[in-house]
Amino acid sequence: MQTIRVAAVSMNAPFERLNQILVDVESWCRRCADAGAELVLFPELLVHGHCTPNTWELAESIPDGPSTKRLVELAKKYRLVLSVGLSEKEHDIVYNAQVLVGPDGYIGKQRKLHMSRDETLFYKGGRDIPVFDIGKCKVGSIICYDNQFPEAARILALRGADILLMPHAARLKMWDETPASAAAARQYALDYFISCYAMRARENACFALFTNQAGRAGYVSNYPPDSPAQPHHAGGALAFGPDGDLLASTQRDEIRDEMIVLDFDAALLAKERSLPNYTLRTRRPELYGELVRDQVTS
Repeated sequence: MQTIRVAAVSMNAPFERLNQILVDVESWCRRCADAGAELVLFPELLVHGHCTPNTWELAESIPDGPSTKRLVELAKKYRLVLSVGLSEKEHDIVYNAQVLVGPDGYIGKQRKLHMSRDETLFYKGGRDIPVFDIGKCKVGSIICYDNQFPEAARILALRGADILLMPHAARLKMWDETPASAAAARQYALDYFISCYAMRARENACFALFTNQAGRAGYVSNYPPDSPAQPHHAGGALAFGPDGDLLASTQRDEIRDEMIVLDFDAALLAKERSLPNYTLRTRRPELYGELVRDQVTS
């Protein structure tokens, strides 16, 4: 790995503005490029919205769909590697996907593996856990709920990932219209993700970059307005070092669009992976057979 400057953009994907999302993405790309970023992470399902009622109609092919092609144009224009969430359609089946593009074109994609809550009504789970070499480093994506399964991050680390990309459209704690309620939801979400993902970084000696959709995307008629299943996301962005230290965070008091920008220093990765207790060296996979046996019996 070489030191690389990264950014994580936390932003909303309002249902009524989905046709404008890529315009907003370009604005953020410009800001990230001006800040010297080389790799930019955007949230899960940003382009087409999180569980949008007409997800099937909106979903596109990858890499031949118009949204991926536009993202390739932006990556080339601003000389960035971009990771962006959208709904992918293949053979009329829809997947929750995170596309990776760079200045030289399409790089690859990750399909979400495990569906949470009502996502099973819209998406089929993927089967692959790829790692991509983007030049200065190798990256792998773990989409939202997939991060609750430590096996995904471990597999990416075993396959050579230096950076774990963690895009989210997470619904954790609802809030009302008061600033205090919004701040409580924001703080709860950030504390929750710090408690989880610091360990994902530490146990695999990888950098980790997290971002979440920010705000109320809209209301769906399937649920009461105050239901925790509504597409309301508390936002935020976080970055962790390979020792689990929190390197950067967005503010904690408002739910709004924002970003973090920082350097992932290759020396930190080398330091952690040279320690005597580097877990990928001391692990005993011959003892873990129980992990691949289904616990359900007929």
